[in-house]
Amino acid sequence: MVYSNSPYNLIVVLGPTASGKTTFAAHLAKYLDGEIISADSRQLYRGMDLGTGKDIEDYTIDGYTIPHHLIDIVDAGYKYNVFEYQADFFKAFEQVQANKHWPIMCGGTGMYIESVLKKYKLINVPVNQELRDSLQGKNLQELSGILSTYKSLHNQTDTDTVKRAIRAIEIEEYYKENPEIEVELPDVNPLIIGVNIDREARRRKITSRLKKRLDEGMIDEVKQLLDSGVEPEDLIYYGLEYKYLTMHVMGQLSYKQMFDKLNVAIHQFAKRQMTWFRGMERKGANIHWIDAFDSMNDRIANVTDLLKG
Repeated sequence: MVYSNSPYNLIVVLGPTASGKTTFAAHLAKYLDGEIISADSRQLYRGMDLGTGKDIEDYTIDGYTIPHHLIDIVDAGYKYNVFEYQADFFKAFEQVQANKHWPIMCGGTGMYIESVLKKYKLINVPVNQELRDSLQGKNLQELSGILSTYKSLHNQTDTDTVKRAIRAIEIEEYYKENPEIEVELPDVNPLIIGVNIDREARRRKITSRLKKRLDEGMIDEVKQLLDSGVEPEDLIYYGLEYKYLTMHVMGQLSYKQMFDKLNVAIHQFAKRQMTWFRGMERKGANIHWIDAFDSMNDRIANVTDLLKG
């Protein structure tokens, strides 16, 4: 492993959607002999490719495929959660270390990233039907207001549907009632790299990418998932592309309504991602920001210098 004397044992590449973080992480992994561990809450689902921006082709550079983990590990329709992610991440982390390669976490799901970096004490939180019943009828804004009162893991990022917000509240309430939970996890000493893209460039790229993925068959992907037996409400649960595309396929939105609402929702999601990352910095995370439009060689050189400590 390059830089075996580095003070770090994990590289984190984070950034908002459309920042080009996956392409950068793949090139960095090739240069450093690394393996990528995804930190994307939807790319772990099989068959959800265009809608999640999986871009598997980014992992192959000059004929070499970068080893990658936590992509395509569960079936669409399953409700994977942050508890499972934390456990699966550390299994992958220890495997990559055993291979004497650099573990490179890459993604934009702030909740997943912080569950690892802060080693949250997570367990498989059971369903609290009484709490769920008491929250029924509340809209997303009201649920987000409740979430904002908690000081720990969950807030509005990645809770863009009522179901997700209710589950986040359920988890926080369980922690509040069970403060004695202890979890033993490996130590991580992360070098955190943030890929920064200016807002206007990000907006242009998001809209352009959305049009491209629709042209490539994103609607057909949703139809195939529904035809395979995934329930519409389960796809809607995943939010963003799958929410609005499912509503379109079900006849609830016209194509134009779907495109306009989805385009706005993705822009809002990117903004929430940046809000989360800035919040990480306020809480003490040292994120080294690099410009998305710097040359690949310059960005890699920047990171390799930082790895030396």
